[in-house]
Amino acid sequence: MFSSFLSKFQPEGVVLKTGNLSADADDVEGYGEFFAEYSGVAFNSGLYRAHTVDGTRRWNSIIVEAFPKFKKRVSCFGYDWLGRQFALDRERRNEEGQPLVLMMEPGTGEALEIPATFLSFHNEELVDYTDAALAEKFFYEWRSSSGKRLGLNECAGYKVPLFLGGKDVISNLEIIDLEVYWVICGQLFSKTKLLPPGTTVKNIAIT
Repeated sequence: MFSSFLSKFQPEGVVLKTGNLSADADDVEGYGEFFAEYSGVAFNSGLYRAHTVDGTRRWNSIIVEAFPKFKKRVSCFGYDWLGRQFALDRERRNEEGQPLVLMMEPGTGEALEIPATFLSFHNEELVDYTDAALAEKFFYEWRSSSGKRLGLNECAGYKVPLFLGGKDVISNLEIIDLEVYWVICGQLFSKTKLLPPGTTVKNIAIT
């Protein structure tokens, strides 16, 4: 079912089989099969990683803190090396009724609609448009420059988020706990999203 995906993405690490899939995933083609084989598994040295089953529920609540309008409509299933979350959006469906994918970006504060189902996202979008979907070239540039590998629940986060004027360059990246990064970016985004462009933000305190 995922032969095209596996032709380009090498799984690494052990399968973390924790918890049971939510019943609302029963109608998603390939969802159960994917998590049975790749729950918590990294691919291509951390370029892309599947959430654990328990992690999908936790991340649903984390991302709606930053993106409240998606409450009760998203189901997270994976993330990339930059900490961007991929989720199914149950309010957007194709002609066969399959939910379509969202990419939630903590560094930009944007939610991008991807016109793909869970199955076609893995077998087509990630395979045919790897760089557009996962910033693959940037990843290998960062790996070559830093010499570092990402651990479980880590990402290369922006020291200064792009929505606060940070640069999309290697020197603006640091390894950070994925959840910490999302909580910080989510709070910053919620406090600054209504400010006029060009507003100077001062006195940021993290407690």
